Amino acid sequence: MAWFRRKDKNIADLEKKDIPSGLWIKCPSCSEIQYKPELDKNHSVCRHCDHHFRVPPNIYRDIILDEDNAENLFSNVKSADPLKFKAGKKYTDQLDEAMSKTNQNDAVNCYSGNIHGQAIILGVMNFGFIGGSMGSVVGELISRCIDLAREKKLPFILVCASGGARMQESALSLMQLAKTSSKLARFQEEGGLYIPILTDPTTGGVTASSGMLGDVILAEPGALIGFAGPRVIKQTIGEDLPEGFQRAEFLQDKGFIDHIVPRENMKAVLSKMIGLLTS
Repeated sequence: MAWFRRKDKNIADLEKKDIPSGLWIKCPSCSEIQYKPELDKNHSVCRHCDHHFRVPPNIYRDIILDEDNAENLFSNVKSADPLKFKAGKKYTDQLDEAMSKTNQNDAVNCYSGNIHGQAIILGVMNFGFIGGSMGSVVGELISRCIDLAREKKLPFILVCASGGARMQESALSLMQLAKTSSKLARFQEEGGLYIPILTDPTTGGVTASSGMLGDVILAEPGALIGFAGPRVIKQTIGEDLPEGFQRAEFLQDKGFIDHIVPRENMKAVLSKMIGLLTS
């Protein structure tokens, strides 16, 4: 009998080991346990509370662009360390770690492709790469996208996700706000269509520049959007903040955002807007 008990225990241990990790994810909003393959089928949106999980750039590429139509742009551009920045960790080590973790060169990916047959230029920021921080490469790649869209007279769409400026690059990072803003101003003056999509989170320098300069500003449900964080603002003004402060719904109510679009509807809404605004 003891032999069978040991045998059963060994079988149970084997079964536990055979179960792959990462199959179940807890929703940070409603605490429901999500089966990852089903969550992936639903564009990483919780079926219980509609929470939009953060996703890497390739997910937005596949959602927005027509199938087998996307072409990577400027993929050879990488960050340097001109200031030889050191803190708890060298900046070069942070970059190497982020590149290895995300398999990306920096915090924005650029594509050309079509939306229902309509050609566009698409930029997608990656929060997983040092918090989507805007360094000199991010500003340069966004600028190149704008220049290409201007040259080819195509709409430019930017999926924003950022924790702010990349302070390891100091003033070089802050200069990207002016650089991207001036490029967008020229693009729009010449009749170019620019649509930013604000996802969770869009904060700091991106909000203060390209995130809020669109002809039409879209956002995903529940996205955190602002310049400084709620905790910093509360400490500064010494007052409690309104419910839902800095969330997409609050900003739409105050007129900062034009439309909140669920991820599954994003492509259809973009297609309709491009058709209306470029005809």
